[in-house]
Amino acid sequence: MSRVISKSHNKTTLLYYLVCAVKYRRNVITEDVRDTIVNVCMEINEKYGLDFVEIGTDGNHIHYLIQSPPKYSPTQIVTMIKSMTARMIFKINPEVKKKLWGGEF
Repeated sequence: MSRVISKSHNKTTLLYYLVCAVKYRRNVITEDVRDTIVNVCMEINEKYGLDFVEIGTDGNHIHYLIQSPPKYSPTQIVTMIKSMTARMIFKINPEVKKKLWGGEF
């Protein structure tokens, strides 16, 4: 499951459990949207070094289990994930934006 992240002066095992609900709790997370979320998370993994241990979805919320190096605060992690995934979901799956009245994810 998780592993110890070793850097030059420290070792860490930081795990964050994050649940993100869709605005208005609308059921907009389909298989296509889930695939978009997973692809964006893999890009975040490559770019920022966050390890997504598990990603689970339901119709109106997403569960993340994330392992992170200590250089990112929980607020930075949440902001990074929510902004990048929402931007790509609206770009790749425009029907979601219509269901949310053109608003935020």
